[in-house]
Amino acid sequence: MSNAANSLLVTLDRGIALIKEFEGLELEAYPDPGNKVTGEPWTIGYGHTHGVRQGDTCTEEQATEWLREDLKATEGAIKHLVDVMITQNQFDALASFVFNIGATQFGNSTLLRLLNKWDYEGAAEQFKRWNRGADGVLPGLVRRRAAERALFVEGAV
Repeated sequence: MSNAANSLLVTLDRGIALIKEFEGLELEAYPDPGNKVTGEPWTIGYGHTHGVRQGDTCTEEQATEWLREDLKATEGAIKHLVDVMITQNQFDALASFVFNIGATQFGNSTLLRLLNKWDYEGAAEQFKRWNRGADGVLPGLVRRRAAERALFVEGAV
């Protein structure tokens, strides 16, 4: 059962800026580098994939609108899965994290398990474990997880 106080939280500017920084802005659709056959899913903006096709373009404003819309599912997952009270900074950090790894991975994570046991410090330490891609440790993920962790512990409960 999720914490009722968390149901009021949404990703604020700091969280959105963090996501934008690490997702990067692409105004032209690009194929998934992991799918050499079809390129599916095509991606545009700040990691937006819904309905994107080869040749699509967007403006920065449209990309931000799509990001805010895409974040609704991420925010819903956090609200559903997190059973303890969290701060706005913790919510924003988790929004960036879950937007990147997905709700299913978050739901099965040690980070969530520790957080739901009120072990905020233990949960914070888990961010750095999520730094690998198919080719091993990725410097971009190391930086992203450090930034998410820093925001998570700033003003922690």
